[in-house]
Amino acid sequence: MQLNLRTFDGIVASAAAAVQGAAQQVLDLTVGSVLRAVLEANAGLGLWLQWLILQVLQTTRAATSSGSDLDSWVGDFGLVRLAAVAATGSVTFARFSPVAAAFVPLGTLVRTSDGSQSFAVTADPTNAAFNAALSGYQIAAGTAAVTVPVAAAAVGTGGNVQAGTISLIAAALAGIDTVSNPVATAGGLDGESDAALRSRFAAFIDSRSRATTVAVGYAISSVQQGLQYTIQENVSQAGVAQPGCFVVTVDDGSGNPSAALQSAVGAAVEAVRPLGSIWVVVPPTVVTASVAMAITTPPSAVHASVTAAVAAAITAFINALPVGSVLPWSRLAQVAYDASPSVTNVTGVTLNGGTADLTPGLGGVPKAATVTVN
Repeated sequence: MQLNLRTFDGIVASAAAAVQGAAQQVLDLTVGSVLRAVLEANAGLGLWLQWLILQVLQTTRAATSSGSDLDSWVGDFGLVRLAAVAATGSVTFARFSPVAAAFVPLGTLVRTSDGSQSFAVTADPTNAAFNAALSGYQIAAGTAAVTVPVAAAAVGTGGNVQAGTISLIAAALAGIDTVSNPVATAGGLDGESDAALRSRFAAFIDSRSRATTVAVGYAISSVQQGLQYTIQENVSQAGVAQPGCFVVTVDDGSGNPSAALQSAVGAAVEAVRPLGSIWVVVPPTVVTASVAMAITTPPSAVHASVTAAVAAAITAFINALPVGSVLPWSRLAQVAYDASPSVTNVTGVTLNGGTADLTPGLGGVPKAATVTVN
């Protein structure tokens, strides 16, 4: 039930009307009078009681709690807020004169040009330069550069930085002159928001009966943040009708979720699946999208910069679409217009050489292949 909140003036006015009506005579309720002072004192007390009621409301319902109060509320049911995730990527260490060998230890810190974000070198046993015994990467004499993985020192979306923004080495490395990130870092996520936690809590309550689509969906969403998924019932992995079978297609936004992630999702589904059912967790089928268009810009604008901004916006729009989404051809022009106020006209828009929408299907996800903006 929604509370009928009152202001100070509203409480005083209501009290004055009640007193005047009960007295059946004209009372002195002017500012400064004794009776008005009594009514105002009671109005202040009423506001304080109203505030106490709101404080209780904010901590006794998940729908109105926030922060630590919400954590405590859902914690009674065994739920915890999904933690923030550090961004990852790769950097290239290079030198001007590759005469002698050089070494990059694990944990080496590099920073963005403004010093706001730091990244630490991590291990990659598949990298040919990695030396497990020395805990780092060796750059042989005659080799000009080595590319190694890094992870943001601080968790959160702040670690998602653009390509070319990492350019500082925190401490000097013998034989190493420069560092740069050839591609943007990605994957950084802030801690689960209050709104997302409330939504997941509602799904948790709805899934208590188990063996339902909601229960399976809740289990998947609790594995980690940022997961996209679809659930196809009574169909096999081959797409053939098969009663009692369901297919879970899961993606982390990359279009190629790791085997470890698929295994974790599988374990979560196993805990809530219907008895006697057949199920499988699969990655999405990536359907590539090639976009071409021409834009018009005013003479005052730098055309090359605007085309680059439009291409980046279209790529981001396509790659952000979740599993099973349709890529509408008509939205591409809108994204181009929204990318820059310097875009005055968009013509010749094609999607995979035509003007039809791209429909990947329930188990597919669209990803940008080439985006050509002239």
